[in-house]
Amino acid sequence: ATCSLDRFLMVWKLKTQCRAYRFVGHVAAVTSVEFSPDGRLLASASQDCTVRLWIPCIHGESSVLKGHTASVRSVSFSHDGCSLVSASNDKSIKIWSVCSPCLLFTLFQHTHCVRCAKFSPDGRIIASCSEDKSVKIWDTRNKTCINSFSDYEGYLQPLNIVFCKLVHRAGVNCVSFHPSGNYLITASTDGTLKILDILEERLIYTLHGHKGPVLSVAFSKGGEKFASGGADAQVLLWKTNFDSFDYKEVLKHNFRRTHVDDPPHLLDIYPKSPHLHDEKLQSVEVS
Repeated sequence: ATCSLDRFLMVWKLKTQCRAYRFVGHVAAVTSVEFSPDGRLLASASQDCTVRLWIPCIHGESSVLKGHTASVRSVSFSHDGCSLVSASNDKSIKIWSVCSPCLLFTLFQHTHCVRCAKFSPDGRIIASCSEDKSVKIWDTRNKTCINSFSDYEGYLQPLNIVFCKLVHRAGVNCVSFHPSGNYLITASTDGTLKILDILEERLIYTLHGHKGPVLSVAFSKGGEKFASGGADAQVLLWKTNFDSFDYKEVLKHNFRRTHVDDPPHLLDIYPKSPHLHDEKLQSVEVS
């Protein structure tokens, strides 16, 4: 599926290499398109301030989702296909229900246009990026921003630290979650890609390769590679090495474990408990 400034949505057959459908409905440029995880729906975003849900068939039927007051820059499904998140120039992020198309809630905190928003693999958090140079992490259950990243001497800190340098020196155009949900990669107009460790709140890598703004980035399904596209007309393919150990394989070597726990999750450790300097804590032994 492709989208274009010509206002059309195209679905193509790859085996016979021909166009299958052309969908008409948006009245301005279509900026983003994505298949649902089961392939039964298409979601599109447009400069006409709307999001549309399409049934990819010859009839080209669609449901219109209205709520944004400016161009919608991106649209993305949750991994279970039940929800949709959209990012807009109106500085907001909106979450929509797919089953009975309607607006669920809106997230506000960015101070400039929001370029992209994505669900984590388990759907518990949303990452968004903006022209305000920030990357924000949202809790989808209590609908709050739980972190906003900045780069301060190599470590990511909340943005309330005065005079600290932001993650990127220019607007952030795209984000992509690693399949584990513990890492996030960002693409920026400053010409760099950055890999963030969400759990430890730190910057792992800054990647240079594009000559100009980096517009798009996406992890492969297994997370062992990612691709980036830039205004320099290049697509670069990268290999990751920051998650080389498989969590379940590591725990197989510990014979005392009777089952495998899930990896730690950001929402399980947030908010962080304060350090108790005065109270003497009792130590415990854990097998």
